[in-house]
Amino acid sequence: MKGAKSKAKADTKLGVRKKATESKKAKNAAKDPNKPKRPPSAFFVFMEEFRKTYKEKHPNNKSVAVVGKAGGDKWKQLTDEEKAPYQAKAEKRKAEYQKNMDAYNKKLAAGDADDEESDKSKSEVHDDDEDDDGSEEEDDD
Repeated sequence: MKGAKSKAKADTKLGVRKKATESKKAKNAAKDPNKPKRPPSAFFVFMEEFRKTYKEKHPNNKSVAVVGKAGGDKWKQLTDEEKAPYQAKAEKRKAEYQKNMDAYNKKLAAGDADDEESDKSKSEVHDDDEDDDGSEEEDDD
């Protein structure tokens, strides 16, 4: 009897997890591929350089985890003055990202309603054209 109760609980937990993953998939599908990527933080700007130098010193290392661990340790050891150039690059990229996002949002706001309607009308017209032409193409078979 205990096994039946635990199995019932497990089934309900699995059901909840399935629902959660379905909503995640729907959320991921809604992302716009034209949206600008977020800028890297100062640490990731540092890691771009660090990976190159680390691979030169350790060409046989294939582990991403080892490189990340070494980069994190090195970052922690850097003083604020040594981190300053990376923070400046990160701020520069952040400003560029903000400018791109503003342009993206303006474009999205201006053309969002018009684009949706025109896409729908194009597909509807295209479907109607296929139906009309489809009868002629069936004769070719």
